This record gives sequence, structure tokens and C-alpha cells, in this order.
Amino acid sequence: MKYREALAWLYATQRFGIKLGLENIERLLVALGIVEGRALQDRSSRPAPDNAIVASHTSALPLLNDCTVIHVAGTNGKGSVCALIDAVCRAAGYRPGLFTSPHLVTFRERIRVNGEMISEDDVARSLTEIRERIRNWDPHPTFFEIVTALALKYFQQSQCEVVILETGMGGRLDATNAMQSSVSVITPIDLDHEKWLGYSIAEIAREKAGIIKSATPVISAPQRPDAESVIKQRADACGASLQFVNEIWTKSKIALRGEHQKINAAVAMAALQAANISISDDLVARGFESVEWPARFQIWNDKIVIDGAHNPAGAKILAQTWREEFGHDRAIIILATLRDKNVHGIIQALAPIAQKILVPRIRSERAMAPNDLAEVIGITAPSLPHSISPTVADSIDAANQGTDRILITGSLHFAGEALAFLRGEPDTLEECAQ
Repeated sequence: MKYREALAWLYATQRFGIKLGLENIERLLVALGIVEGRALQDRSSRPAPDNAIVASHTSALPLLNDCTVIHVAGTNGKGSVCALIDAVCRAAGYRPGLFTSPHLVTFRERIRVNGEMISEDDVARSLTEIRERIRNWDPHPTFFEIVTALALKYFQQSQCEVVILETGMGGRLDATNAMQSSVSVITPIDLDHEKWLGYSIAEIAREKAGIIKSATPVISAPQRPDAESVIKQRADACGASLQFVNEIWTKSKIALRGEHQKINAAVAMAALQAANISISDDLVARGFESVEWPARFQIWNDKIVIDGAHNPAGAKILAQTWREEFGHDRAIIILATLRDKNVHGIIQALAPIAQKILVPRIRSERAMAPNDLAEVIGITAPSLPHSISPTVADSIDAANQGTDRILITGSLHFAGEALAFLRGEPDTLEECAQ
């Protein structure tokens, strides 16, 4: 398959939906030679633990080249922590592999080695192999399982020394949890993906804390009391050392904006130390000062800011960062959200910094219809002016007529579409998934 044909096949696997579980991904990793089949047999032959807390997946499969694996879960900030770890590793001369999701403009953003995106040829070649191997599988691997296997195979072929894995959703049954990690990292936990993970902080924390493995160090950002309790319980049951990072990073500047990034940087450093990766302060500073992570309070120009805040907790951090950067200036907010999100909570968090809201129609099939979003705005913030625009381009053009700052937010899918337009590359935007 060529690249576009391979992506078309991959996106078609979304019809299999989201199936949380590890059996299929483990089978796929063995079929691709990423892990040895014997490792899976050895683990399955062990007696089940008595403790119900640790009964689910406390050990996992080692990569054949035995590299350092840093596994990151959480609700908000996990992508930033991954990017910070990756930047420091590259500054120090390591060869890291970085796996994140979703992508913004091109699928290739999800898989990087030494800062470079996977090539179109490598995507096409690996997806062709995977398609042939799983052609008759029942159940068929899901989109995210296939992408996870693709990333791990590429990292192995690229002889990465450090692999940084961001969970797609949850943790316990996330496809990335099939691999044995050197350290488990948990960023702040809040409400999101409730349909899949649970409707309370404690329930969601149990899913996120599922990445904790037996005798594997755990690094956590500050957590709500309910989440902290769950993480402590899981770590104790697994015999895993646990460190909560409560002090912000102050030793050097961080290219990412917002006070919350200082905690993310401190978590990143603690994770590297727990993984026995020692890096000098000057190289850490070089990494933090050079890190790039688009659509996380990205200042595009002197008027436009792009941030993919997609849940109420993220929107609150966005509003806080806006105040840190711009004081009491209010924004013309261009807002698009996915229909399965807590839109009411997002609007509540953004209303204090909003002058008015423009609602465009975006490409994502998961997006809330503009009329429905406008209705929620009217109910949540009735005094806040808002209007519907036919396209992202129309919204940006309308907002640009004045001198006020513009904030593009509500979804990483939307942030990607806006970035493609601003770069003058709208035709290159590849469908975002999961």
C-alpha cells in the first residue's frame, strides 16, 4: 500500500470501535516480532495474585532490545510531560522514541524518533505488513491497537534507547499498557472520557493507576485526595515506590507557557531520575528551553493563541494561563468541541476571559453541531455574545477584523484544523482519530 491507501485502511478500522483490553495488542506484538512469544507464555503461566487490586496486569511484556520505557497516563498534561522528557533526552544525546495522540495535522506526528516524524514510506510499509498479518483475525485489532504496534515496531527498528509512551485513554486496559515500563508517570487526574473510565475521580484514578506495575517506580503530579488515595493503594499493592512531585521546576526556563508547565517539568525530571537517566543541569536547561508542543497555549502571532483544552479542567488551566500572560484582556474565542465532552463545564471555565464566542463548523465527525454548541453557550453564559460561522476560515477572518486577541480552543481536533489553515496547508489536514 502507498501512504494514502494505508491511512485509508487504518481509518477504516475505526468501525471496530474502542475495545479496552490487552489480549489483542499482546497477540499483535508477538505476531510482529516486537516481543517474544515465550514472554507471553511465561507470564500467562504464573499463578494469579490473591490481591484483587493487583490482579489486573502488574507485569507486562519487555521490548526485545530492552530499552528504557517511560509510560505516562493522566487526564491533562501527559502530552506536555512526554514532550519535555523527549526534549531533554534529545538534548543529552539519547535517541528517544515518542508516541503521543491524537495528531493535529498529520498522522505522522504521533510517532517520532529523535524529534523526527515517522516517514510516509515507513507508515505504509508497516501498515501493509500489519494488514496482512491480521487479515482474518477475530476480533480484529482496533485503530489504536494497530497504531501502538506500528509505533513500537518503528522504535525497535530505529534502535531507540528511550521510549516515551503516552496512553490513549485510561491506562489499565490501554494498548500501551502491554509493555513493561521502567517508570510509570501519572499527571493530574480529572473527569474526562467518563463513558469509558467512570463517573467519579476515584473510578478514573483506578483506570489511570492501572499502568503501575510490580516493583516499578511511580512518579505522580499533585492529585485530588480521591485520586491520591487510589494511586497510593495501587502502588503499595504492587510493591512500587511512589513519589508525588509537589515542587515546581525553577532551575531553568521552559519554552511552554503557563505556571502549570513548571510542575510538568518537575514531573518529567523526576521520571528521568526514577528511570536512572542522569542528565546534567545545563543539558536539562537546553532541552526545556527548546521544547515544542503545538496547540498548548501556542502563541501563533501577536493576536492569535491556540490551545487544545478539551475538558473543564483543561479549560480552567487555559483561563489561568491567559490571565498570567494577558492580565485582564478578554479574548474573542473561536470554540469547537466534541459532542461527548462536558461542554457546559468548558464554557463555564472560559466565560471569564471571553469577550464573545464564534462557533464554526469543523471537519471532525465527532464534533458538536454549531447550533447545539451555540445553544449550550446561551444557557451557560446567557450574557456572552456568540454567533455561528460557516467555517474555521470565516471565524478567523471575522475575529481578525478588530484589534482584540483571539483564542482558538475546545478540542485538539479543532486546533489541528486551525493550525493547518493558519499554515496555509488546509488540504494537507489528515483526519484525526481517537
